[in-house]
Amino acid sequence: MSRQAQARFATNLRHRINAGRVAVRAQIPFFSRQFGQVESEWKADDTRVTFADFAISEKLFSDLRRDFPGDDFCSEESSPMDEEMVLAGDFAWVVDPIDGTNNYALGFPVCAISLALLYEGVPVYGFVYDHSTNSLYEGGPGQGLQRNQKKLSRDATAAEAQTMIGAHFPMEIERQSKLADLFAKYRVRCFGSAALSATYVATGYLTGAIDYRVRIWDIAAAHALCAAAGLHWQFIDDSPFPAKRFHPQQAACPYYVGTKTLLEEFQVCLGG
Repeated sequence: MSRQAQARFATNLRHRINAGRVAVRAQIPFFSRQFGQVESEWKADDTRVTFADFAISEKLFSDLRRDFPGDDFCSEESSPMDEEMVLAGDFAWVVDPIDGTNNYALGFPVCAISLALLYEGVPVYGFVYDHSTNSLYEGGPGQGLQRNQKKLSRDATAAEAQTMIGAHFPMEIERQSKLADLFAKYRVRCFGSAALSATYVATGYLTGAIDYRVRIWDIAAAHALCAAAGLHWQFIDDSPFPAKRFHPQQAACPYYVGTKTLLEEFQVCLGG
């Protein structure tokens, strides 16, 4: 990339970061009003969906489209279920309007808004609003990690934390068996929000996380946050990045992420 192209990219990225932050913050009052109040339905994959999921997707994208009409906009809840979208623009936005919908609908505060910005199909910035602490985490590779627009040091948190692993259940017995030694050795946390589980790795509260059930909208923003914290993210199967297409029923993208030492332990258990 030429120096001129780098400057143009930096400007385009900065404008989108500022707009993304404003767009997410604008949805927090609505998110909070509907928390524990909104009615929900069950989808074919046995997950909940609410009116708030659709409303937040539409409002976020409406705000962002005004400034960036050439970008692509991807949401599990706002895309036709039988339509595959080809990502044609340089930039794409991927949203999970309510990550942890089951918690949200039941009034359990561990839930989030997750918004990722992709460039040429790769996450370059992410926003994760953590309702449980009223915190907006944001960051990306080379951009640093922030909480409510203040620099966040992962090392400071990790130094005080015990070794803990985030995981998502149910998990097939065969996969549990491979991880049995780690699950017996370390504390395990299951939050009911994939975005927050990986975000807590970025902040240092968790040492690492593993999840077989996530899809691109669950983890795109947290992927950028972990990169901001200097963590390595390993997909167990094929990586969904660079993303070329988007479909609301696309395949899962199992992964693990964490410190170098924990990654080595994951690899031993999984035979990698």
